[in-house]
Amino acid sequence: MSGTGTDTADEEQIPSEDILDIQIERGLSELRRPVTGLSLSALSAGLDIGFGPLLMAVVLTSAGVSGTGDLPKELLLGLAYGVGFILVVLGRSELFTEHTTLAVLPVLDDQAGVARLGRLWGTVYASNIVGAVLFAWFAVAIGPAVGVVEPATFVELAKTYTEQSPAVLVGAGVMAGWLMGLLSWLVAAADSTVSRMLIVWLIAASIGFAHLPHCIAGSVEVVAGVIVAPEMTVLDYGRFLVFSTVGNTIGGVVFVALLKYGHVVRSGPSHTEVHRE
Repeated sequence: MSGTGTDTADEEQIPSEDILDIQIERGLSELRRPVTGLSLSALSAGLDIGFGPLLMAVVLTSAGVSGTGDLPKELLLGLAYGVGFILVVLGRSELFTEHTTLAVLPVLDDQAGVARLGRLWGTVYASNIVGAVLFAWFAVAIGPAVGVVEPATFVELAKTYTEQSPAVLVGAGVMAGWLMGLLSWLVAAADSTVSRMLIVWLIAASIGFAHLPHCIAGSVEVVAGVIVAPEMTVLDYGRFLVFSTVGNTIGGVVFVALLKYGHVVRSGPSHTEVHRE
């Protein structure tokens, strides 16, 4: 009986070949979208993801602005951080770190070119950044005015990244991009909205709990800190953005897209046969 139950459970799981096919089809769909639609969707994602950092500032304000460190506060910060990602992923908006993995798969499968991939990455990235910067400005203007956020919390959150060395930003960024790539893969394998939400929240909360730099969500945190604190400059933000973006891209492309595609294609003939017929 136990053997039958195990077999049934295995059969209910989506095969990795099917997940790869789903991801490639999704990637192709995004690569074919008009630039205007991509820009507006990515702008929306940059705005929506800001609710995570904003809620983190609210948590820090409620707990007292004394930095990070104690476990209950860190757990709450991680959970708050995940809210923005739920809004973006379940809302089907375009987020750059998701596409570092998703959009590269059709290129690996010879169904799309590098130029089209570059167009998608550039459009989504730029629009994400604009949305994140706009949200940071709005959060700094509104949060303290309604009494839910102390301005010092924005500075505290920004220092998490601005005080890191370039090597640490890249290395930690690789881990964040790696997790975001896995998020895209696991969401494709999920069979219900509830399970997708839990996956997104778990992975995003892990990124927030570990304070791993995500180039878009982190832009909200760092830009808000730059607006509030005279000692923080645009150069601090630019430094964070460059090195976190490099790390996020490496993590999504190398540790998820290349490895997942490679192991699925080499594990059996099914996927290869589907795309060669």
